[in-house]
Amino acid sequence: MNVSIIGAGLAGCEAAWQLALRGNAVTLYEMRGVKNTPAHITNNFAELVCSNSFRSDDPETAVGLLHEEMRRCNSLILQTADETRVPAGSALAVDRVLFSDSITKKIKSHPLITIRNEEVREIPLTEKVIIASGPLTSDLLTAELAKLTQQKYLFFFDAIAPIVYKDSIDFNKVWFQSRYDKGDGFDYINCPMEKDEYNEFIDALLGGEKTESKEWEKNTPYFNGCLPIEVMASRGRETLRFGPMKPVGLTDPKTDKRPYAVVQLRQDNKIGTLYNIVGFQTKLKYAEQVKIFQKIPGLENAEFARLGGLHRNTFINSPHLLDTSLSLKNHPNVKVAGQITGVEGYLESAAIGLLAGIFTAHEIKNAEIITPPVETALGALLRHITGSANIATFQPMNINYGLFDSIENLPKNANKKQIYSNISLEKISCWLEKIIK
Repeated sequence: MNVSIIGAGLAGCEAAWQLALRGNAVTLYEMRGVKNTPAHITNNFAELVCSNSFRSDDPETAVGLLHEEMRRCNSLILQTADETRVPAGSALAVDRVLFSDSITKKIKSHPLITIRNEEVREIPLTEKVIIASGPLTSDLLTAELAKLTQQKYLFFFDAIAPIVYKDSIDFNKVWFQSRYDKGDGFDYINCPMEKDEYNEFIDALLGGEKTESKEWEKNTPYFNGCLPIEVMASRGRETLRFGPMKPVGLTDPKTDKRPYAVVQLRQDNKIGTLYNIVGFQTKLKYAEQVKIFQKIPGLENAEFARLGGLHRNTFINSPHLLDTSLSLKNHPNVKVAGQITGVEGYLESAAIGLLAGIFTAHEIKNAEIITPPVETALGALLRHITGSANIATFQPMNINYGLFDSIENLPKNANKKQIYSNISLEKISCWLEKIIK
């Protein structure tokens, strides 16, 4: 049986890979190359738009735990991320060009995966389908999904951070250091600010000219995990000093003191020529971005490989529409995967693609679908979008320990995160043994 997958982003590629690993033929549809999106630059698969970071790789964090679980599930995304990683302290960051190139080559060279570059406008309901069209789903497919689910769609804004050429940075004013010296200890470029420089910068952000929202976007909320820098600044003058510009864990070697505020840049490609400004998603107009970001010490003459931007994301009300196998309740042949399900983040999107691929493979064999235990990151994330989230207030969510059940009767000084991690990895190993049989 052939499975159709709509969308060759992180979730679609992961779903295709999991199906092909289990001997199933896949037709993977991707409209880019025929029709572009407002945010993508290339026609490659699994292009990373907002950032090159998959966040913390520490298995005692919720997202780091998700990394490790997916590695154990033979995840294409994690395997390729590990192969193309760049220095980023305790985070897993990649050379985004090498990452996307590698994913594209692996998918295109697999004998069981057929690629079709076209825009899907109708969803075939009589065959197995996985919709992984992502947050930038085309208007025509969005309208088709609206009819299929008999639901209105929800939207939120997602913003893109700018990228700077390393050789345009003034290294007389900046230094390499990871916060608390994690990772290699010097994975980030740090641009220090004194109090007056910080306040001048905040004033510039607040006064900078922003792009206007289109009429159909004006009631679209922001996702709190990816707020534009100027929106954060508008919530209080000190907000950025307790967010992306927090100076804790850093010491300026020129003064041997902690700065008042710090702007961090993270390596964006393998050869280290590009750095993105961490947490600086923005809807400032391009000319304003250059003028304002060049106020940052060390970036006075910065040249930008890419400036920030803003695009609208699309997601469905998954707790209302999906069953625990990620199938639409009213159309069981159709599964939905990735960010369109209301998970937020690269890894979370790929994780749902991974589960959709595994579940579909089991259905084809008429085998029982065994969902991952709720004590695991995969299981907790799946449970959230297919039942535990509040249908009336459902919004995009990253993986976090708040999605896990509380551990009762812990000793007073117990390392709770380590206990979560140990339990989860033991449970995921048992689950894998069951689904392999």
